[in-house]
Amino acid sequence: MNLDPNKEYLDTAIYAAKAASDLIIKSSKREIKTFKSQTDLVTETDLASEKIISDIIKSKYPDHSMLAEESGLNDSHSSEYLWVIDPLDGTTNFVHKYPSYAVSIALINNGEPVVGVVIEMPLMNIYCATINSPAYCNNNIINCSDTNKLILSLLVTGFSYDHNDNWNLNMKLFKEFTDITQGVRRLGSAAIDFCHTAIGHVDGFWEFDLNPWDVAAGILIAKQAGAKISKLNGDKFSIYDNEVLVTNGHIHQNMINVFNELK
Repeated sequence: MNLDPNKEYLDTAIYAAKAASDLIIKSSKREIKTFKSQTDLVTETDLASEKIISDIIKSKYPDHSMLAEESGLNDSHSSEYLWVIDPLDGTTNFVHKYPSYAVSIALINNGEPVVGVVIEMPLMNIYCATINSPAYCNNNIINCSDTNKLILSLLVTGFSYDHNDNWNLNMKLFKEFTDITQGVRRLGSAAIDFCHTAIGHVDGFWEFDLNPWDVAAGILIAKQAGAKISKLNGDKFSIYDNEVLVTNGHIHQNMINVFNELK
């Protein structure tokens, strides 16, 4: 007997994410048309993936609200449940056939993520969790790393398309953390960065200028894998904040200290 009240929602999210990822993989083999701007890209695949996901969710839960990257907020029912969807995280990677992009689906209940699914493509790794379960990758329980010193850690970050004050600060952080760790990677998909922290491929992740669809699923997966999560200054984080720090817990305060010294 399954006692997880969110299992049905999780199954729906996985089904929708798989359907979308199948479309994305097929689309990757064809010519890709882009829109929006020269650097901040959206494709026909983004839009088609979002429609597949939203149609599946609406068919099962027509009274739930939805927030999706391309179509925005649909809150006509004012439901306590909000689905948060990134139909293709890492679009620029997808366009250039760089192998790091994802589908990300989360369910929020009264402001807190209760279900999270990320499919990492083209590897097709399925990361998932509910608020009542461990985090999984391909049905195997995952946990954060045990690295307890910055000098031994590998980190990951991301940069926004806007070269604003946060971008300049992040360049300073990138340089500093590169000097005092084993290195800093930049993959171009926040959803995957959360999952790589959850599974222990990296020991910590930070980024500015994020949106709810960038973080909602990955945050829950990382949390259920044992990650510590906050804003960069150590304050409590919510999916509506535009900055995040996620670590294995052991190096969390050390990273906060570096941020507070450089800001």
